[in-house]
Amino acid sequence: MSNTNQRVIVVGGGLAGLAAAIRVAEADVPVDLFSMVPVKRSHSVCAQGGINACNEVARQQGYSEYQHFDETIYGGDYLADQGPVLEMANWAPRIIDLLDRMGVPFNRTIEGRRDLRLFGGSLFKRTHFSGATTGQQLLYALDEQTRRYTAAGKINMWEFWEFLWPITIGEGEDRRCVGIVAQDMRTMQIRSFRADAVIMATGGCGLVFGKSTNSIICTGGAASRCYQAGAWYANGEMIQVHPTAIPGADKCRLMSESARGEGGRVWVPRTKGDTRDPRQIPESERWYFLEERYPAYGNLVPRDIATREIFDVCVNDGMGVDGQNQVYLDLTHKDPEYLTRKLGGIMEIYEKFVGVDPRFSPMKIFPAVHYSMGGLWTQFTPGSYRPAQPAGEHKPGMTPPVGTEVGLGMAYGAPNNMMTNISGLYAFGEVNFAFHGATRLGANALLSCIFDGLFSGVSVVNSLSQGPAGDAPAEGLDAKVFADAAAREQAKHDALIASVTQGDPDETFNPYVIARQLGDEMTAASTVVKTGPRLEQCLRTLSELRQRYARVRLGDSAGWTNQSLSFTRALGDMLILAESIALTGLKRRESRGSHKRLDFPDRDDAQFLCASVAEYDPASGEHRVFYRPVQTDLVRPRARTYGKTDDAAGAPAAKASPAALAST
Repeated sequence: MSNTNQRVIVVGGGLAGLAAAIRVAEADVPVDLFSMVPVKRSHSVCAQGGINACNEVARQQGYSEYQHFDETIYGGDYLADQGPVLEMANWAPRIIDLLDRMGVPFNRTIEGRRDLRLFGGSLFKRTHFSGATTGQQLLYALDEQTRRYTAAGKINMWEFWEFLWPITIGEGEDRRCVGIVAQDMRTMQIRSFRADAVIMATGGCGLVFGKSTNSIICTGGAASRCYQAGAWYANGEMIQVHPTAIPGADKCRLMSESARGEGGRVWVPRTKGDTRDPRQIPESERWYFLEERYPAYGNLVPRDIATREIFDVCVNDGMGVDGQNQVYLDLTHKDPEYLTRKLGGIMEIYEKFVGVDPRFSPMKIFPAVHYSMGGLWTQFTPGSYRPAQPAGEHKPGMTPPVGTEVGLGMAYGAPNNMMTNISGLYAFGEVNFAFHGATRLGANALLSCIFDGLFSGVSVVNSLSQGPAGDAPAEGLDAKVFADAAAREQAKHDALIASVTQGDPDETFNPYVIARQLGDEMTAASTVVKTGPRLEQCLRTLSELRQRYARVRLGDSAGWTNQSLSFTRALGDMLILAESIALTGLKRRESRGSHKRLDFPDRDDAQFLCASVAEYDPASGEHRVFYRPVQTDLVRPRARTYGKTDDAAGAPAAKASPAALAST
């Protein structure tokens, strides 16, 4: 490093942010870590099911790191650049070993080995887990390591501080990030912070869709602010709707894929309108539609497929339980003690919020918005593996065509790895679009977050000496750059406070009313299935909501811990991000992974085997969409079917319900 006063800012205290902070601090570079909440309350804590990696037990089944790579690329419908995914799969066993040494309490077999469970998109057990609270255990372990560096003075924790805007200098390709503006959420103080690199690790945008499985802090506001400041946003249309969630009046609560990984079965009564207690319905009268339609994978097909099948059964066929949009997720055939040991966390969640013990009665679930595969566009330097031609399908037991050495898929330490189009501004974790393509496989999220931090954290350190920061560190920039940035955000803050008296008093300009309508519109138009006309209508609605937001009336003028102000400010950013999501969905005239266009039902590699990238023009408020090619030189794209059969595709023939028969 060329300057001992250089610093790195990490925005976000989840797994990606903590892993990045640790990696940068290891290199003796001071880190300022910002989080809206105590880091142990970051949304990573909600992850339940596990983290994927090949290990020796999986290897004995014929599994390999390369198989993991192939599954991830295939699962993402070939929309992810292949080099970074190969590198991530190769690093996965190393990451698990590191977490084990940190003290993560992974479940063990009776022989003392780390236990594995099945997860969607694979026929192999390769998911490591800590009961059904894996995210919490990983987050707490990384937090403990972070506190060690905090005590040593290498990491400064800024908890309860909200990121407001990236500070940039220069224009076009010469634009560079040199810090951030942030606000103390307790005192409402706004100030600027200098940095020679900024890592965004701010998670997803679930609240754009209203009710989701995400925490209330997952607004996507931070990503939107970077987008408005000039960062590109890629594949925004790729939104994952998790097939199994508990519907609620306030939000949807995740029912982990681990429930199906441990033997849970999805079904509805074969007789439409059957109102019997599910425990009284015999096997022959149950329709296990996923098992019938996908005999190889059954209940563990990838999430987008399971979600569409549940949607089809409930919405199109009208076969939902009790005539509602819900199906059974059944674990009652498993030993209750086994369920408590393997899935205790989610068993407690269901019983607490529904009042039914899922160990003895089937759960009622329905899909809910869960994850964003899209995010800030990032770049990378390809690794050393350059095959003469792409490989075909990698089947179990085949010898991998490449090893697991560091740097095969992505060059280790290259300064541009996971850097956005703005020099010095990086994106790690869910806010990074790089790893999951058009659908994320379950248990790859925790892996990609930690991999981003540990692998690309080195790239951030190297950028301090090899990039613009080495020649002109942020410390030497004119103080006016930072003062002006803080003043602009203060002006936005003051305008919102003034809206308490100056905003339109009509209820339609209430920020929470606008937010509810935003969520309803985005869920209806841009989730499970989409059409061009519906997306066009959505964009018109979003435009009208933005016009109403311009006259928004804040309900709280408090100068201390004003959460209403924080939400209302984020709402404006959510509306802009929502437009980007809907617009890229409209322009992608094909079906790929989670993006299902009823008017364009087939995948179109000739036109759309590329990332859709959006760029925002703050002067006009318009979005420009363009396309960038996807790296496909490692694995040849193939049809993504998961062995679906045609002979079990339809709903059972309608017949009278037992209640109707009894009355005749």
